[in-house]
Amino acid sequence: MPINQFTNTINSTFELLEKSRNEHKLSFTPREVGTVVSVSAGIVKVSGLPSVGFEELLKFPADLFGIAYNIDEDEIGVILLGEDAQLNAGDVVERTGRVMDIPVDNSLIGRVINPLGEPMDGKSAVSFKKRLPIERPAHAIMDRATVSSPLQTGLKVIDALIPIGRGQRELILGDRQTGKTAIAIDAILNQHDKNVICVYCAIGQRASSIAKVIANLEEKGAMEYTIVVATEGNNAPGLKYIAPYAATSIAEFFMEQGRDVLIVYDDLTHHARAYRELSLLLRRPPGREAFPGDIFYIHSRLLERSTHLSDKLNGGSLTALPIIETEAQNISAYIPTNLISITDGQIYLSPKLFELGILPAVDVGKSVSRVGGKAQLSAYRSITGNLKLAYAQFEELESFSRFGTRMDDDTKKIIEHGKRIRICLKQQELQPMSVPEQIVILLALTSKLFDKVPINSMQKAETALRQANSELPSDIEKRLFADEELNKSDREAILKIATNALAPFQQTDLKDI
Repeated sequence: MPINQFTNTINSTFELLEKSRNEHKLSFTPREVGTVVSVSAGIVKVSGLPSVGFEELLKFPADLFGIAYNIDEDEIGVILLGEDAQLNAGDVVERTGRVMDIPVDNSLIGRVINPLGEPMDGKSAVSFKKRLPIERPAHAIMDRATVSSPLQTGLKVIDALIPIGRGQRELILGDRQTGKTAIAIDAILNQHDKNVICVYCAIGQRASSIAKVIANLEEKGAMEYTIVVATEGNNAPGLKYIAPYAATSIAEFFMEQGRDVLIVYDDLTHHARAYRELSLLLRRPPGREAFPGDIFYIHSRLLERSTHLSDKLNGGSLTALPIIETEAQNISAYIPTNLISITDGQIYLSPKLFELGILPAVDVGKSVSRVGGKAQLSAYRSITGNLKLAYAQFEELESFSRFGTRMDDDTKKIIEHGKRIRICLKQQELQPMSVPEQIVILLALTSKLFDKVPINSMQKAETALRQANSELPSDIEKRLFADEELNKSDREAILKIATNALAPFQQTDLKDI
């Protein structure tokens, strides 16, 4: 190569390098790292990270995350969101600069995920375009509208006597194995074709119980409008703690689109125990029953997010059905009384009724809906106005009759009528009833058409009445859903159908019943 050509090549190379050096800009990303001091069950103590914020998400090795919860001068107490098996003292901890959030998208419908947004149903990863923090402030009072529309559960005893409105928080409580989850699942199944998105949040449940719930939802076609957020009993307490908050953020995403959403927390007993475990490990001072002093606050800030938004915010609603477990029927224990004071009513399930086979085992006397008839269809109000009183009178007289007290004919009639109220309010699991079916049965009940039906024929008589419901004129059905009171002609038409359906089962002499 000629010397001139070689010189030119060298010069052009240097010019290119000089140009690249001048145009190149170094980008520095600041990283603040700390060190793991100690690891215990679900809790990590970290040193360093002087600028970390409360509830900031921290990243550990092996893609493990934690939430900074205790910000002390010398160390940070971190709640782990996973297993700590691979974590050791001396490992590096890094700030993320964000709080814990959850992916939200319409594609979540029909999926089973954990509180981190990871799939648990064996399908592909969740696709999303947005993430929301799991801890969000509740909507302001002026952003809310009154609770006026009913949320039908499909259960006669609840829809007739303890109505639930869209945007309400109705507590379900009772001893272990009394049918609390069954009521919540029936409410989810009844939202089919009602344009209601359902979120089922399992907190620290057994894997077999979660699998059973999902199988029932899939069998009945309810997964088409349901999202399941699940944590198992052997999961880290940190995951159990964040589960209801993550599920609520998902529900709020749909509510803010103007949708009606139903969320079930199953159950907050495990949530309270997980928080107690974390607080004790973090050396926070214990209070009553060893629960920390802010146990009321963690549940109130969760349940206050359930509301009915005003029309200017699209008018969506979030209805909450929190579940709580009592011990030995003690509804005055610490956690139950906290939640009773936070919610807008409670459905109490009695183990005595459960043992007698009266399912759902709802104790009508101890159950209440503080929204009341304002969130109930007018047809129910016009029919069931005196039903709760008649049932209460029956229960009181029934307790006296056990002592062998001699009763007059009127008292006997009240008792016989009460027995039929109790049987009519019974309902099989996973078989919610439509509004027209309930109205026909309840109107026949309050009109005492069942009083001449023998006790052992009541179930067959009710089945015949449900089948006869198909004869109900379509215009009457429309008026039922349009929230119009039953007029005289509608009542007569329904009673005529009920009378014809029950005639084969009735006996004329009450003594023979």
